[in-house]
Amino acid sequence: MIALPAVDLREGKCVQLVGGDYERERVRIDDPLSQARAFRDMGFSWLHVVDLDAATGRGENLGWIERLIRESGLRVQVGGGVRNLERAQHLFDVGAERVIVGTRAIEDVAFREDVVKAFPGRVLIAADVREREVVTRGWAARTGLRITDLAKELDPLPIGGILVTAVHLEGALGGADAELCRELAQVTRAPIFASGGVTTLDDLARIRAAGGAGAVIGMALYTGTLDGHAVAREYGQ
Repeated sequence: MIALPAVDLREGKCVQLVGGDYERERVRIDDPLSQARAFRDMGFSWLHVVDLDAATGRGENLGWIERLIRESGLRVQVGGGVRNLERAQHLFDVGAERVIVGTRAIEDVAFREDVVKAFPGRVLIAADVREREVVTRGWAARTGLRITDLAKELDPLPIGGILVTAVHLEGALGGADAELCRELAQVTRAPIFASGGVTTLDDLARIRAAGGAGAVIGMALYTGTLDGHAVAREYGQ
């Protein structure tokens, strides 16, 4: 299993939100590239980048994304506002290893199939959940779709994995939902990447034991709750 430190971009800054709430910003760092390089120096090999402004239609941070891909020294998976093949192609062209597609891939089955088949094995489908219901549009819209049902729909496609974010745990430092990974691993062959609430090394061990292929870590690293060097030694490569 691989651990991926998160750089969430908002208004050109590196931020961390609590519970997916844009009014509850707990961390704001002026230089996202310096932060990414700090993660590299801890021993991580991957970076998870999300453009929060693009995801919610508030703008975009494409310039920073390109710099993070080109200059961080890390392999990068990136998402947020990827709603067409052209955007995905551009991100791959500038060096992204994986591209994350969320809302449109959930709502538009034809687009989902097109983007996955255009870039087989390199697209992660982002499924944000509250409890076990998938939510979209920057975590604001309920779909009525259970995450396990979505995973079954995705199973025949050549996706690079499912990124499942437990939004109700995001940024709360209250522990991860490893059981969610276990439930998904039972219904799909796709790699499962867990996000939301990762707080301790035990959280990471439980995600790995549940079948997780990766875990995204945000708030716990930024607040020092979790020792990045210790995580990178065990899960960074």
